[in-house]
Amino acid sequence: MIGTTRAATTGAIDNLRGLAWMLVAVLMAAIMAVAVRALSADIDSRAIVLVRAVIIVALMGCALPVSRTLRQLRFTRPWLHVARGALIGVATQLGFYTLSHVPLATASVLFFTAPIFATILAATLQGEQVGARRWAAVAAGFAGALVILRPGVQGLDAGMLAALASSACYAVALSQSRRIAEADGPVAALVSANVMTLVVSIPAALPVLALPSTPVFWTILMVLVAAGTLRGLADIQAYRHGEASVLAPVTYLRIILVGLAGYLLFDEVIDGPTLVGAAIIVASTLYIARREAVRRRRLRAATRAPAGPDA
Repeated sequence: MIGTTRAATTGAIDNLRGLAWMLVAVLMAAIMAVAVRALSADIDSRAIVLVRAVIIVALMGCALPVSRTLRQLRFTRPWLHVARGALIGVATQLGFYTLSHVPLATASVLFFTAPIFATILAATLQGEQVGARRWAAVAAGFAGALVILRPGVQGLDAGMLAALASSACYAVALSQSRRIAEADGPVAALVSANVMTLVVSIPAALPVLALPSTPVFWTILMVLVAAGTLRGLADIQAYRHGEASVLAPVTYLRIILVGLAGYLLFDEVIDGPTLVGAAIIVASTLYIARREAVRRRRLRAATRAPAGPDA
């Protein structure tokens, strides 16, 4: 009886675990955004990315002698690791620039355009069949971004454009993540991403590198490192246990958390066009997640279906 119950509810248990991990990821992402904004008052965002990468890589190096997993890392597709890691490095630089110059809630909304770019990449580079309804959702998502950008009203904001570019780079990197994880495992993907972020950030940050020596600065920086590491782990665990279509709505709690933090800590108020654009982007990306879930279920059903009799 117990075995039957567990077998019948395995999916629900997995989704609950996935949701729990996703809540952790959302909270850590909000903490990261606030930490970047706080640090950017003292140093350039490019330097923040570099120092963060240095600390993470140094910690990995310190863990190498005692971590069996790190000692057994393999990189069977080195150029794929390099390309993906460089894209993540560029995406991080652009994202931190956005967080330093754009209201936190607006930045978070624009970062959610990544699934829209991922859909375009799936259709153009991976040959995936994307139906008219998903293309309509993509168009709606970009319309929402235009509502926020308001190019004809106040000119194009560099920080907002950086957010879209960051999302595009991240979407390309995500399209490569599955192949890397299948070949070498998620830890290797994490290591190569941080190493390449360090490499990409050196030439960008050296001209503006200046580090305050105050305890508050280094405390916030270590919070940023810890939150980023935990967020990466939580993201992996969330999608390991839960379905993307179930997890997607929870990710948008980040907008609320970041918007509240921006209001309380930095006196930021979300304006009307940003709210309208946010609603459009959230609706379009939720629809894309739902259609992707339907597509994957159909593929699994077709794979499991018994073969018919030979003609």
